[in-house]
Amino acid sequence: MSAILGRDAPLPDTPGTRYTRALVELTRAVWQPDCTLQDALAVICRTGAHALQVQRVNVWRLLPDPLRLKCVHAYDLSTDEHAPSGALETLPMDGEYVEFLQVVRAIDVADVDVDPSTATSHGALRDYLHQHGICSLLDAPVRVEGELVGVICHEMVGAVRAWTPEEVAFAGSMGDYVAMAIEIERRHRAEHELAYLRLNDPATGLPNRDHLLEHVRERLARPHDARDTVAVVHVHVEFPYAAAMPANAPTAEDVMAELAVRLRRAVGEEGVLARVRADGFAILLNRVLPEREVIGIAERCVEAVRSVSGWHGVEASAAVGVAFARDLEESDPRVLMRNAELASGRAGMQSRHRYEVFNIGQHRALVERLRTEQAMRDALAHGDFLVQYQPECDVRSGRWVAAEALVRWRQPQGLVGAGAFIDIAEESGLILPLGRYVLEQACRDACAWPAQEPPLTLRVNVSAQQFDAPGLVDDVAAALAICGLAPERLCLEVTETTLMHDTSNALRTMERLKALGVGLAVDDFGTGYSSLAYLKTFPIDAVKVDRSFVAGLPDERFDVALVTAIRELAQALEIDVVAEGVERTEQRDALRALGVCRIQGWLYAPSLDQGVLIETLARPPVGEHVVQTRH
Repeated sequence: MSAILGRDAPLPDTPGTRYTRALVELTRAVWQPDCTLQDALAVICRTGAHALQVQRVNVWRLLPDPLRLKCVHAYDLSTDEHAPSGALETLPMDGEYVEFLQVVRAIDVADVDVDPSTATSHGALRDYLHQHGICSLLDAPVRVEGELVGVICHEMVGAVRAWTPEEVAFAGSMGDYVAMAIEIERRHRAEHELAYLRLNDPATGLPNRDHLLEHVRERLARPHDARDTVAVVHVHVEFPYAAAMPANAPTAEDVMAELAVRLRRAVGEEGVLARVRADGFAILLNRVLPEREVIGIAERCVEAVRSVSGWHGVEASAAVGVAFARDLEESDPRVLMRNAELASGRAGMQSRHRYEVFNIGQHRALVERLRTEQAMRDALAHGDFLVQYQPECDVRSGRWVAAEALVRWRQPQGLVGAGAFIDIAEESGLILPLGRYVLEQACRDACAWPAQEPPLTLRVNVSAQQFDAPGLVDDVAAALAICGLAPERLCLEVTETTLMHDTSNALRTMERLKALGVGLAVDDFGTGYSSLAYLKTFPIDAVKVDRSFVAGLPDERFDVALVTAIRELAQALEIDVVAEGVERTEQRDALRALGVCRIQGWLYAPSLDQGVLIETLARPPVGEHVVQTRH
């Protein structure tokens, strides 16, 4: 046909081509991205009425329980009006009409008073047909994914009409278009729901973390907003929630929903409230506020969380963090949020119901500590820690009598002393594997020291964590057994504070160590507890006078008096006294005059590697020689 008429010639205006053109135009209209379901139904109904030349076209949705049809769109060709929603009808249905719809492409009724599908209908449908003067109808089922969801009715008013096969086929297609419009609307609704869920918390209805980050990013990008004016408040919520709560108790999500209401009330119009974690909220402040007012909002958030305590038996506490964009090196919203969270974490470590302001200096220190901690883990794994030793001499006999094990960290720039990393080791728990390494290595090295009578003592420091650890005694016994070192040659050094933390447990541990034959010394003596009564309680073999008291000799009267008291008390208890940090001959002479004859310090030797230590121990100490090169 197209070859005869020419490629661009119009199709003849037959009923079939008229219906085809109508469906093509309908496709273009319904598939518009901004076409709503009601817009689509309006176009479909108007198109059907004009194409079929019927007075009324209605779309009905099938509703269950009870079975009924609800009109969702109505069009009248004579007035070219769409019925307002308030005028739409609902008809109760019996099963026979619906059964027809289930199995046919379209129901074509030439005379509603004669056709069995309508003539025997129940009263509601018959009344509807007579009320509107409907003589003929052409109804097409609307099926979505195989399920009957409704019907589109083309209604002839005032005269009966026999429907042609082309008209019946067109009506069936109109049912398909209604189904397509419903499916498009469902897809749009699902997309909107997904978009909503992507940016909002379903339990509280608040924006979620990603949504708030978009707001923060937009604020940081504003050229007229100075970066130091943007602030974020993070609210971390803690509440104990027992597994065996009563059946009517609020769930964790119920609690967070209630908190969302109270926080929104506390923040008001000052900021955008969002739920950014399962147990956390955040607020982006809407306008420029002085820092004291931002702090006021943080305090209101604390009180809002505190106020929920007692609500259905709930107990809640808040840790609130405040961060300002002035601390950002780059305008990164994620970093600003993280800073507020870090501040709230710091608040939570301090106490309940507290706020903290993010401090860039503290954060950098924390980051540096974390880097050091990781570097220490790597150093332990790669054997980058080593043990050096500082010997101790007896000025009365002029002989070496002991050496203290000192851990060092081998780094590219040189050896790093324990003072630079021991606190981090203790806080991170790395002190336990590090302490075991030092103990075993020191015991192994001590076996190679020159033999003498009495034999040289190995002194090894034990941290508070090591001392409190249940495996300390077993670790000591294992190290002695592996290395073959005589127990009486090992002396463990602990601080006063460690001993007094839990005196009963400390005494039990010391008694078990003494049972192995190991010696015990109190390190940094005089810097801890003022009471010295514990000296007669614990099985102590020696005390080491702290270097801070040695530094003032011989001129400081307080230091002289303190060292004298320590020596006299130790002598009465038959405990050895060792002076640490002796660097000058005047200090040595003062100590000797006070009766303290065991000395350790740079005056005699610095900390030494194992090989240099063995050479040093092989010759007598020279007290007047001060070593100049420090490792």
